[in-house]
Amino acid sequence: MSSTYSFDADAGDIQEMKNTKELFREFCWESKKLWYLAAPAICNLVLQYSISAVTQIFAGHVGDIQLAAVAVEINLISGFAFAILYGMGSGLQTLCGQAFGAKRLEMLGIYMQRSWVILIATGIPLTILYIFSTPILKLLHQNPRISKAAGTFALWMIPQLFAYIICFPTQKFLTAQSKIYVLATISAVALVGHVLFSWLFMLKLRWGLPGGAAVLNATWWFITVVQLVYVFSGACRNTWNGFSWKAFGNLKGYLRLSLASGVMLCLEMWYYVALILIAGYTKNAEISVDAASICLNISAWTLMVGIGFCAATSVRVSNELGGGHPRTAKFCVVVATTTSLFIGIILGLIPIALRSRYPPWFSKSSSVQQLVYDLTPLLGITIILNSIQPTLSGVAIGAGWQSYVAYVNIVCYYFVGIPIGLVLGFAVRKGVKGIWYGMLTGTAVQTIVLIVMVLRTNWKKEALLAGERIKKWGGDSSDSQPVQSTS
Repeated sequence: MSSTYSFDADAGDIQEMKNTKELFREFCWESKKLWYLAAPAICNLVLQYSISAVTQIFAGHVGDIQLAAVAVEINLISGFAFAILYGMGSGLQTLCGQAFGAKRLEMLGIYMQRSWVILIATGIPLTILYIFSTPILKLLHQNPRISKAAGTFALWMIPQLFAYIICFPTQKFLTAQSKIYVLATISAVALVGHVLFSWLFMLKLRWGLPGGAAVLNATWWFITVVQLVYVFSGACRNTWNGFSWKAFGNLKGYLRLSLASGVMLCLEMWYYVALILIAGYTKNAEISVDAASICLNISAWTLMVGIGFCAATSVRVSNELGGGHPRTAKFCVVVATTTSLFIGIILGLIPIALRSRYPPWFSKSSSVQQLVYDLTPLLGITIILNSIQPTLSGVAIGAGWQSYVAYVNIVCYYFVGIPIGLVLGFAVRKGVKGIWYGMLTGTAVQTIVLIVMVLRTNWKKEALLAGERIKKWGGDSSDSQPVQSTS
């Protein structure tokens, strides 16, 4: 073997190796560091996603219209707000990760408070979407019965919106410090209570959707409050020094990074949500929406694995770039991408193997079950592609490339994937299956473009830019702004 590289655990950098055995040993070492972050992150994300999925499953046992209403609210209304707030909060992950790697620990708490300020200002106008969701859905020519039921459910879910605002920055703050096991533990306790009370209020007491909304709101606020108690209790004494007026400094520059992060992740999250929206225009809209939502529910569960690798990769890359170790960051990208692809293939084969068994778990309708069965092969391919793409997005977050990836997402998703899906779905009359084929095409093109970007990256230059970014964001000047480069 010619010249390869490995991670030196003592020096924190990569040195030349001479044989495959050493490469394998160092691959395992980096994989261990990655899994230390990824495993609890995946656990936390799966648990948190399962909270909404549980509500959706119980709604399916209340009735078909209730299932469609919850699916539309979770995937379109709450999903829209979730994507904006989670995406904007991800700008915090770039700054906290690089500052933590550079040992500028005092700045992490300031960054989190700035994120709260930005997200509160963003969340207030988002309530308009919840209040007027019924007319908005009707304006989009969605089924009137589904629009009315989803709009009512959205009004009840406004408290969840404000839980997101506080919860997401707190999670990024803790993730940058590798305190992910705490997040997973909190989510596990919350999910157990959520399942119990959802069954009690939605089915046993027959409160239906009002009971589901009350439990869903309470669960998210439980997670948020416990996270804050942990931060304020002194467990983060090196990174949390109390509230500070410095949080209001640099808001203009911080807003730019937050918006870039928000646009990048929103375009990704909304993409497959658009499948639910477009499915509402097909014949037998209720069946199409129900079947598509079930498949996306499963896809989203597995996507949590990819997003867990996104979080772990962003922390590893940002920490190493902030610490001035470009080759280590590069090696981490190789390990993360290889591992996530392998796991994606395994996860993608599971629903295909169980395609005749799992549809009844979600719906009692034979028509919905049959359509889910037909869509399962596409679901498997989607899971495989969605295992790689979040990891590459984690590289972008760790290095601060959000604005560049946003442009890639716009072109690949909305100028390639959706137009092809519309043609196949309606002009060629393939229905929801044709729409999904087109969207898979967009995802494949986007993944290829991101791989090319990573392969062409000058990691030494990225490490220098990370150092410059930390210096600029360490001050309070409103002129400070993030530096980005993929050259």
